[in-house]
Parts: sequence; structure tokens; C-alpha cells
Amino acid sequence: MTKFLDTIKQRRSIYGLGKNVALSDTEIEDIVIEAVKNSPTAFNAQSPRAVILFGEAHEKLWTLTEAALEPLTPPEAFEATKQKLAGFKAGYGTVLFFIHTDTVKNLQDQFALYAENFPVWAEQSNGIAQANAWTALEEAGLGANLQHYNPVIDDAVAAEWSIPENWQLRAQLVFGSKESEPNEKEFLSDDERFRVFH
Repeated sequence: MTKFLDTIKQRRSIYGLGKNVALSDTEIEDIVIEAVKNSPTAFNAQSPRAVILFGEAHEKLWTLTEAALEPLTPPEAFEATKQKLAGFKAGYGTVLFFIHTDTVKNLQDQFALYAENFPVWAEQSNGIAQANAWTALEEAGLGANLQHYNPVIDDAVAAEWSIPENWQLRAQLVFGSKESEPNEKEFLSDDERFRVFH
């Protein structure tokens, strides 16, 4: 087993996150930037974009999310939602992942034969960037979990951090110190998921 595969196995959803982080913000920033920059994209499109939030900006995101969700959530269910969001806010930071939609449109115009595939490939590229950043943060000793509150929070996020209109929010990677263990994970049998031919 390689170190990389070991790290992939260790990369799990950690929901008990804290602010007891030994790394500097600059070190975390470098990890995320290098992970996203070196993630493959179809046609080398480089469509993923990322915004890294620390401190007050990180906490503001989850305050905005709570405000956006409250009118959409039944009152009897909102307390549980608030507690979940408080868990994210307790983390150290959040990486917002976006797709640069103009890149996708330009490729559709240039390569009409593959036009319908470029949005799919952009999503795949974004997923690779998310997974690579998450795995790199795990290797650095941080816990994380991936959330998807888009499109509910899109407008609030765009207004708060002056996000360009051609950046489409796709995911929120919350990270921090590991204050809990991951839940048990069950796997389907390999026979159900894999086939090998020689």
C-alpha cells in the first residue's frame, strides 16, 4: 500500500471540528492552492476556482447559511439545522469551490462536437479538485467534511465576497482540528463494484 492510498483511506468526513490547528493560515492556503492547481481538468481547462475563508469570514459563511435556510426549513426542524451549522462554524475554515462558467461556454463554442460534455467534465474536474484538497488537508493532519448548500447560499456568498457572476458555487469544504472520530464506513463487496479482465 502506498502512502497516497493510505491517506485516501484516512480521508473521512469529520463532523467534530475545532480551531486547534497548528498550521498557519498561509500553510493551509498553500496546501489548498497547490492541490487545486495540480488537479487535472479536461482540455486543461482549469475551470475550478476556490475561495478560502478563515476566522470571521469562515464564521460569517455559516451565519449567512443559517439565515438563508431558516425561511426554508420547518420551525420544528430548524433547531437541528442550527446545531449542524454551529458544528461547521466551530471549524477553522472553509474552502468554497466554484466552476468558472465562461471557461465551459468557451470550450462548448470551440468544440461543438463535445459541447454537451463540457459541463459534465467541469463537474468532474471540480470534484477532483475537492477530493485532492480534502486529501491534502488530511495528510497535513486536519479533518474536514464536504457540504453542498448551493444554490441556497449563492447570492449571499456572491454579495459578501464579491464573487464574479461567472463563478458558480458547487461545494463547501469545512476544515479544522479533529475533535471527533469518523463514523464507521461500510463498503459494498468488491464483486459488486469491480470487474477485471486480462
